[in-house]
Amino acid sequence: MSKVLDERLNYLGQNLLSGCLLGIGFVAFVDEAVFHQLLHWHHFYDKSTPDIGLVSDGIFHAFSWFSTVAGLFLVSDLRRRNAWWPKRWFGGFLLGGGGFNLYDGTVQHKIMRIHQIRYNVKIALYDWVWNILAVLILVVGFIIIFRTSRESKTMDGTV
Repeated sequence: MSKVLDERLNYLGQNLLSGCLLGIGFVAFVDEAVFHQLLHWHHFYDKSTPDIGLVSDGIFHAFSWFSTVAGLFLVSDLRRRNAWWPKRWFGGFLLGGGGFNLYDGTVQHKIMRIHQIRYNVKIALYDWVWNILAVLILVVGFIIIFRTSRESKTMDGTV
């Protein structure tokens, strides 16, 4: 087995984790930039004053950057070790992004009710689109991860 293949197989989890972290950071950043700042549809926490909402957006934005930076450090380490597997990493990216979006749309929007996607509209269509897109992204991520797991087993001769 080649050294590159050995490294890839040893770092399957790190490829997945770095993709997930960057996916979470990316989707959180898009949510913050588009829905919070550009469209002014909501704040991260809408159950208080606009000032508190703005502070909560700042904390949310910091979270997205911490996730992004952590993911970038991990992918940098993988590249340095010649163990970066872009296909598996992208599956993790989709898993992280779709998972975050589904968590946001179900837990934060519906269970905790800390904010909605938008106010003063019929929200059902927005909720359906938000959560269906999240599930589709998750499914594609899982398919890619499943395929790369199968490929890794085939490559190391265990299947």
